[in-house]
Amino acid sequence: MITYRPGDAGYDAELAGFQTGFALRPDLVVAATDADDVRRAVAYAAGRGLPVGVHATGHGLPGAAEGGVLVSTRRMDGVTIDPEARTARIEAGVRWGQVVEAAAPYGLAPLNGSAPGVGAVSYTLGGGLGILAREFGYAADHVRAVEVVTADGERRRVTAQSGAELYGALLGGGHTLGVVTAMEVGLVPVARLYGGSLVFADGLVDDAVRTYLEWTRTVPVTLTSALSVMVVPDVPFVPAPLRGRYTASVRVAYTGGAAEGERLVAPLRAVGAAVEDSLREMPYTESATIHSDPEQPHAYYGESVMVRELPVADARRLLTLTGPRSPVWTVTQIRHLGGALAEDRPNAVPHRDARFLVQVLSGLDGTDVGAVRQRYEEVFAALAHVTTGRSLNFSFAAGDRGEGLYDAETAKRLARVKEQYDPANLFSRNYGGYGSYGVSPSGR
Repeated sequence: MITYRPGDAGYDAELAGFQTGFALRPDLVVAATDADDVRRAVAYAAGRGLPVGVHATGHGLPGAAEGGVLVSTRRMDGVTIDPEARTARIEAGVRWGQVVEAAAPYGLAPLNGSAPGVGAVSYTLGGGLGILAREFGYAADHVRAVEVVTADGERRRVTAQSGAELYGALLGGGHTLGVVTAMEVGLVPVARLYGGSLVFADGLVDDAVRTYLEWTRTVPVTLTSALSVMVVPDVPFVPAPLRGRYTASVRVAYTGGAAEGERLVAPLRAVGAAVEDSLREMPYTESATIHSDPEQPHAYYGESVMVRELPVADARRLLTLTGPRSPVWTVTQIRHLGGALAEDRPNAVPHRDARFLVQVLSGLDGTDVGAVRQRYEEVFAALAHVTTGRSLNFSFAAGDRGEGLYDAETAKRLARVKEQYDPANLFSRNYGGYGSYGVSPSGR
């Protein structure tokens, strides 16, 4: 076990992550190499009444924090594939790209997200809304077992059959009930897919948005998609035809064949000439190119809401607030839900009746966080009449806001499990502790 304190060589490097806009300054960093290191770190913190946080890749930090103990899990990066059982055992620091590569030789794929650098365990604890989600559901729906260290310093392995209450609360409940050291997750038999993106610019954006919303009513559950709208930054690493232009990009992942995929996307191509068209059949190992998420660490703030419907008029109002005339540069993304995502499962992933997830994300370099939050309040006020809640996976640096993450019954259930396994709220640094559930442990 390696430890760092402020001022030690290596302290800042251990805290570095994808999110650069919010600083973590713990009193002690424990660079864990295995579950026993995690157990010792939790026992040390519990014995001194210190809050505990968890850090792997740093994509989804709740916000800035000082003091306490931070468990860094990035060295716990083992992946084991069982091709017969179609499962993978992934340790706490594993990134999705590692799992994709490890599973591919067996014709299998995990239910990963769009970015290969995201930590697989934290993503799954938040639910895990991936590129094949409409066909297979949330990543959390396919977890066979969770290995976790709870506030009493005990190592536990929980499943739907053994320790079912804690198992169900961890999946969708985030890191607020313990430090997860490993998971056993199910894999799906997907080796290839038809996917990519169509990008429309300037005068075609409005038609692309309207067509996309209508098109989502016609597609099969084997097709998962998202629409991303933004003013593309005018910077050297962006292709010249896109720089500075207002664009709408439709991202598609379809597990059927290329010929049927082409037929399905025909209404999108009918919008007009795309400035970029990367739709093709591809091996699953190239699936990260569908969204082409940024790979370089940067400062950002993001929020999301789940909506039961998104009428075209509301979408236009949304894009008016976040488009070229907005004082805050914003990426707006609309993810199509439904299909297997709507199925009830024995876990804590909420708001399964939502039809879309609406995300907004803004870079913070030279931008005031207060100004971003103020603009987001206007955005979400405009969608309040169709909103069912928020998504834990897509609330970036908004950890001070727990309301809306869970429906009332799920929140009460999570609070009861919290009271049983972490009554002192040791894991308060992981997206808000009791506050994340919107109720006190007693359910009041």
